[in-house]
Amino acid sequence: MPDSRRLISTGSPMEAEMGYSRAVVQGDWCFMAGVTGYDYATMTLPADPAAQARNCIATIESVLGEAGFALSDVVRVTHYVADRGVIAAIRPVVGAAFAAIRPAATLVVAELYAPEMLVEIEVTAFRG
Repeated sequence: MPDSRRLISTGSPMEAEMGYSRAVVQGDWCFMAGVTGYDYATMTLPADPAAQARNCIATIESVLGEAGFALSDVVRVTHYVADRGVIAAIRPVVGAAFAAIRPAATLVVAELYAPEMLVEIEVTAFRG
């Protein structure tokens, strides 16, 4: 069966404005764009970094599910945090989500798109 390219969207206005997809599925791979801590159903962003990380994980799981993948298929994760002080708050959340999977991981401290965004998580998944 030939590989087909499938685009996944969460409906975030940023996807259309910036011209990207939340995820691109190509064969057995799913490449997900960075996910911030928004609750996409309400388009609200909690102030708490742990709550933002939980929202990131929930969105990642939802998009992976829509793409036909599971969190256990994640092979690479990049965590972006706005400040080193955020790491302690998100560690239990991301640790619980990825502890059994143990993907290759990178953590980057960087200024994110908006000052209220404290956490962004990007994953790559593979099934095969």
